[in-house]
Amino acid sequence: MPQFNGLHMSLGNLSRLSHAVTRSISAENFTGEKGKGGMATEGTGAIAARELGRGWKVSPSIHVPGNATVTLADIQGPGAIQHIWLTVHPSAWRRIVLRMYWDDEESPSVETPLGDFFCMGWCERANIASLPVAVNPAGGFNSYWEMPFRESARITIENLGDDEIKGFYYQIDYTLTDVPDDAAYFHAQWRRSNPLPYMEVHTILDGVKGWGHYVGTYIAWGVHNNGWWGEGEVKFYIDGDGEFPTICGTGTEDYFGGAWDFEQPEGQYCTFSAPFSGLPQVIIPDGLYRSQQRFGMYRWHIMDPIRFEQDLRVTIQALGWRSPMGGQPRYLPLQDDIASVGFWYQAEPHAPFPPLPDRNFLEVI
Repeated sequence: MPQFNGLHMSLGNLSRLSHAVTRSISAENFTGEKGKGGMATEGTGAIAARELGRGWKVSPSIHVPGNATVTLADIQGPGAIQHIWLTVHPSAWRRIVLRMYWDDEESPSVETPLGDFFCMGWCERANIASLPVAVNPAGGFNSYWEMPFRESARITIENLGDDEIKGFYYQIDYTLTDVPDDAAYFHAQWRRSNPLPYMEVHTILDGVKGWGHYVGTYIAWGVHNNGWWGEGEVKFYIDGDGEFPTICGTGTEDYFGGAWDFEQPEGQYCTFSAPFSGLPQVIIPDGLYRSQQRFGMYRWHIMDPIRFEQDLRVTIQALGWRSPMGGQPRYLPLQDDIASVGFWYQAEPHAPFPPLPDRNFLEVI
């Protein structure tokens, strides 16, 4: 009888037995070893547990020193990461850089600010109830992306700030099992245009070489103009496309699963969070210090991955409307603040990412 390897989990295979091994890494078990959890005698909870002793939440979190990189997980495979939960104060969401490395590669396959990876690019709390990413009250980050590896998996965080970040809580749940030959590696890349130059497009992804499929987009969009901002098209240039793409959408809100400006009947934006798309965050100006509208949106290509065999480029236009002035309406190219994360799977090796900008360019301003 064929053995189930414990990957590609769903309700449809939840009853199947498997010899896959379940492990978990946290501040209570830094290595994920069997029978080694909750053994700490020192840690961030030591004072609170001083009357209870070992085994009573002595090490629930870590502190991250300023200008330092900390390894959260160093796992020997084969296997797959199946769930990540973590939380830290929102002020750290853009100054912590999350990186992931598969099979001892030198160049990371994932490199994004922490908050943007979990669809929280504006460093303000909101809730998300999507299939691969959930953000629950108050700032509980969850990733359910399956991340297979054959030799090793390493996850790090880098604190770009000078000050220590206190109270970083995390748990990384993974399985050790056989990985099929056709399982690709998970990738995510962050980019920002601030401001987007006039009549140019924001690049979500470029320079991707190899065989794989694109599975999702998150955008933190800061508007610099009055009026509607979401007329721009999302375009996918696949396997050698030149000036014109193979896939061209019809508008920003259309790509993210909405319609007609995300407007609800009373003339306001309507937030929503669905399994595959959402506008979970609308930050409204207060008339004083919060002077611009800001939006957070996601679109997951889980049921409709964008497949490529050679290369991939993904762009989005920033487009609004000019005032008609008595004539026909005209589009207005916008110069907004657009930060994005593109998510995809591909066979390794991958092309190195562009250098990540410094902490001042990452900062929410």
